[in-house]
Amino acid sequence: MSWACPEDIYLSTSLASYLDKKLLVLLRDGRKLMGILRSFDQFANAVLEGACERAIVGDLYCDIHLGLYVIRGENVVLIGELDLEREELPPHMTRVSEAEIKRAQKAEREATDLKGTMRKRMEFLDLD
Repeated sequence: MSWACPEDIYLSTSLASYLDKKLLVLLRDGRKLMGILRSFDQFANAVLEGACERAIVGDLYCDIHLGLYVIRGENVVLIGELDLEREELPPHMTRVSEAEIKRAQKAEREATDLKGTMRKRMEFLDLD
């Protein structure tokens, strides 16, 4: 027994309503891509035109230009339309250069790695 008519299924599962609109795509590895959806297929593989990666570290951000970008569907976590009339970021965010955001990302990665190694060293202590 089916509860939905075929028209409902097409409206809820298709990316067709997002064609030629600016989207934010969140990937499995945490990257955030923005661009205009130009094409997609049944596996959610997508083509973004004018794509850029939004890199955010703390209060710093940078849009890294990628151009025409193909995204493999299995890497997509979330797709959402961007409101072009609304401010994209809070006012406290600061735009920086690509080199500066790469340095900030490296420092953040190193801090995370250090935290993980310190936790491993402290495992022998039963603090619970």
